[in-house]
Formats: sequence, C-alpha cells, structure tokens
Amino acid sequence: MKTRRAKVLLTGIGGGGHGEQILKALRLGEIEYNIVGTDTSDACANRNRVNKFVQLPRATDPKYLDELRSLAQSEKCLAIFHGSEPEMAVFSRSKPLLEADGFYVPVNPPAVLEICQDKFRTMAHLTSRGFRTPKFIEVRKLEDTEAWHQLPAILKPSVGGGGSANVFIVQSRNELLAFSQYLLGICECFILQEYVGSSNEEYTVGVLFGKDGSFINSIAIRRVINNALTIRTQVPNRTSRGELGSRLIVSTGISQGHVADWPQVREACEAIASSLGPTAPVNVQCRVVDGAVIPFEINPRFSGTTSLRAMVGYNEPDVLIRRDVFGESIAPRFPYREAMILRGLEEHAVA
Repeated sequence: MKTRRAKVLLTGIGGGGHGEQILKALRLGEIEYNIVGTDTSDACANRNRVNKFVQLPRATDPKYLDELRSLAQSEKCLAIFHGSEPEMAVFSRSKPLLEADGFYVPVNPPAVLEICQDKFRTMAHLTSRGFRTPKFIEVRKLEDTEAWHQLPAILKPSVGGGGSANVFIVQSRNELLAFSQYLLGICECFILQEYVGSSNEEYTVGVLFGKDGSFINSIAIRRVINNALTIRTQVPNRTSRGELGSRLIVSTGISQGHVADWPQVREACEAIASSLGPTAPVNVQCRVVDGAVIPFEINPRFSGTTSLRAMVGYNEPDVLIRRDVFGESIAPRFPYREAMILRGLEEHAVA
C-alpha cells in the first residue's frame, strides 16, 4: 500500500507523446499520485486516466502561462510536468516564475534546449567537446551540398521535425539534390548527416539528473525496429556498404526493445549528457559502430520510453518527486531489471 500522496499537474497527456509516457510512469510510482491532466484537445484518449482533466490553450497562446499557473494554484499541485516540446520551452523560460509560485518543475535550462533543439548545434557542441559524431554540415543553399560526398546520408530540418518528420535517406547525388531542394523550400536550413551503422545497433539512452544538476542514473534500450510503429522510413540499401544492413532505416519516436546494462553505451551517453549541464532528464539517440558509440540526436526531456523504463524499476518522474520534493535519499545507480518490452496499440472509450 502506498503511504505517500502527491498532487501534480501534467500537460500534454494526449497525442502519444512524452506526456502520456509520464502519466503511465506516475501510475507505477511508489507514491500515490493525484494527477490533474491537461491537453489542447477535448478529444483526448487519456482523459479518463487522470483524476481531473482540463483543456488548456496551446503553448503559443498568450493566455497559456497564466491559465497553467492559475490551474496549478487552484488545484494545490506540488509539481508541474510538461508533456510536449512547445510546453517544455515555455516551462524552461518561465521556470523562475513557476518555482516562485512554489511548484517543482523538472525542466532543463534554456541553454540546454537551445543546443538540443537545433540538430546542427547539437552536432557542433558534441564535436567541440571531443565526442565522435556522424559527419555533418548545415545546408542553407543548394550550393552547400557540392562538397558533400558521403553517401548514404540523412537530411532533416535543423529545428523542428518532431517525430522524424521531413527526414529523408539519400543514396545518390540526384536524390541529394532533389530532397535538398524540397527541404530548402519548406525550411530555412537543414542538416546533412552521414548515415552510420545498422539499425540493429540503435539505442535510446536516458540519463537522469536532479534539479541540482547531480547525476542520478542512466538506462539504455537496444531498439527493436521492426514494424509500422517503430519505422519512420526505410529504403533498400543500394550502396556497396553491406555493413549498414540490407535496408536503411530511420526510426520513429516510438521505441521498444531490450532493456539491459549495456555499460559501454551508458557510459558514453552519460558523458555526452553531462557535457550539457542539465538539471532534468536527457535522452540520447545513438548507434554503435565498430564498438564506438555515435550519437545522432539528443532530446533534453523525458523520453518516449519513460513508461517502459518505469516497468523495469527505473521510474524517472517518481524518482525526481521523491528526491527533489520529498527529500528522499536516492542511491546513484539504483538497480533495475532487465527485460524485453514490445509495444502495440491501445484503444479507449472516453464517452
């Protein structure tokens, strides 16, 4: 029986994003949570899974922050969790104000978001700190691609592109030019990045930090990328590089796979995450190539695998509440279980 209780506000609980993941993890926590859940849409599949549901405007709405604060105050919440990236940005900018209201707000500083939410800046930061990355350049005009000869390659918007939107795999010069023209027509710039490794050696790695910036723990999932939920795009490998696999694959943000120790992967990603100076969770996406861990993206937030981690005893939102709100001593590198966790679809009758 759970002996402690906490009331929290959680935004963005619909849409299958990290808000839904935090919700599932909190329900598995050691504390009994009274959850006030919000979303921008009343047609929210998870509205019956929270204690109270409230519709809020979008994070870009001028009224958003005031309505969020008013709701959290009237409900006497101890903490506020963001469940979408637009809300994460508002929380990060407004963290001093929200903390002055008395709320615990697990979100990274603006400086961390500025690096991680720009894919070119992410790669530049990692390179400047001595980490190995895929080869990359920023493309602002078609002529920028003339010196690029590393194929196959990945093209993706430097900013935005959540859920692997507008991400393309190119294997020839003609494909590179065609997709470059397309991307330059819809965004100011994009990153051109070397395609590295096999999808069989892709990992999503969470590194957890407390509000004081102290390292708490890390966890790695070796992805199983094998169906429509987990594959964003795939093409037959037409190059002579058999080490990349028979198909070239870009995964979605919906991860599943094998939770295990993976010490080499975790150690490398802990160093990568620490270089940012975070005060909240960081998630590193990487592949292992010839024994080297090569990161290709960093998300400065709770992961799309937060609930999977909680299932094996690595419950990030619950650990942070226990540590940073209730003052519980959490042992660094606390143990958790090994497991293979796979995902499917789930339906909800909400009316």
